[in-house]
Amino acid sequence: MSTNTIQLYVRLLNEGTDVLRPTTGILLGQDVVRVQPTADYDPEMEEWEFLPGTEVNFSREIQGGREILVAKGIVQTAA
Repeated sequence: MSTNTIQLYVRLLNEGTDVLRPTTGILLGQDVVRVQPTADYDPEMEEWEFLPGTEVNFSREIQGGREILVAKGIVQTAA
Protein backbone atom coordinates (compact mmCIF):
# COMPACT_ATOMS: atom_id res chain seq x y z
CA MET A 1 0.00 0.00 0.00
CA SER A 2 1.31 3.45 -0.89
CA THR A 3 2.30 5.79 1.92
CA ASN A 4 -0.32 8.27 0.71
CA THR A 5 -3.16 5.72 1.05
CA ILE A 6 -5.20 5.93 4.24
CA GLN A 7 -8.16 4.12 5.74
CA LEU A 8 -11.27 6.26 5.39
CA TYR A 9 -14.90 5.77 6.37
CA VAL A 10 -17.83 6.88 4.19
CA ARG A 11 -21.41 7.13 5.43
CA LEU A 12 -23.98 4.92 3.74
CA LEU A 13 -27.30 6.53 2.87
CA ASN A 14 -30.80 5.06 3.20
CA GLU A 15 -29.76 2.30 5.61
CA GLY A 16 -32.28 3.19 8.35
CA THR A 17 -29.44 3.73 10.83
CA ASP A 18 -26.02 5.37 10.79
CA VAL A 19 -23.59 3.11 8.93
CA LEU A 20 -19.94 3.83 8.11
CA ARG A 21 -18.30 1.83 5.32
CA PRO A 22 -14.53 1.37 5.66
CA THR A 23 -12.62 1.97 2.45
CA THR A 24 -9.36 3.60 1.42
CA GLY A 25 -8.50 7.03 0.16
CA ILE A 26 -5.52 8.65 -1.50
CA LEU A 27 -4.23 11.53 0.59
CA LEU A 28 -3.96 14.59 -1.66
CA GLY A 29 -3.18 17.26 0.93
CA GLN A 30 -3.99 18.50 4.41
CA ASP A 31 -7.32 16.81 5.27
CA VAL A 32 -8.13 16.16 1.57
CA VAL A 33 -8.50 12.65 0.19
CA ARG A 34 -9.81 10.96 -2.99
CA VAL A 35 -12.27 8.20 -2.09
CA GLN A 36 -11.36 4.77 -3.47
CA PRO A 37 -13.80 1.88 -3.99
CA THR A 38 -13.70 -1.26 -1.90
CA ALA A 39 -12.92 -4.51 -3.73
CA ASP A 40 -16.61 -5.45 -3.58
CA TYR A 41 -18.04 -1.97 -4.24
CA ASP A 42 -21.51 -2.24 -5.78
CA PRO A 43 -23.56 0.98 -6.16
CA GLU A 44 -26.67 -1.18 -6.61
CA MET A 45 -26.24 -2.60 -3.08
CA GLU A 46 -24.98 0.43 -1.13
CA GLU A 47 -25.48 4.16 -1.59
CA TRP A 48 -22.30 5.92 -0.48
CA GLU A 49 -22.53 9.55 0.62
CA PHE A 50 -19.43 10.23 -1.51
CA LEU A 51 -18.76 8.09 -4.59
CA PRO A 52 -15.35 6.62 -5.40
CA GLY A 53 -13.22 9.21 -7.18
CA THR A 54 -14.71 12.11 -5.20
CA GLU A 55 -12.26 14.46 -3.47
CA VAL A 56 -13.44 15.09 0.07
CA ASN A 57 -12.42 16.67 3.34
CA PHE A 58 -12.37 14.40 6.36
CA SER A 59 -12.45 14.72 10.11
CA ARG A 60 -11.30 12.59 12.98
CA GLU A 61 -14.01 10.91 15.06
CA ILE A 62 -13.95 8.53 17.99
CA GLN A 63 -15.95 5.36 17.21
CA GLY A 64 -15.83 2.29 19.41
CA GLY A 65 -13.03 3.81 21.48
CA ARG A 66 -10.70 4.45 18.54
CA GLU A 67 -10.01 7.35 16.23
CA ILE A 68 -11.14 6.99 12.62
CA LEU A 69 -11.15 9.32 9.60
CA VAL A 70 -14.63 10.06 8.24
CA ALA A 71 -15.40 11.71 4.89
CA LYS A 72 -17.26 14.97 5.55
CA GLY A 73 -17.70 17.11 2.44
CA ILE A 74 -16.77 17.54 -1.20
CA VAL A 75 -13.70 19.67 -1.79
CA GLN A 76 -14.60 22.81 -3.73
CA THR A 77 -12.13 23.60 -6.51
CA ALA A 78 -11.39 27.16 -7.55
CA ALA A 79 -13.13 28.11 -10.79
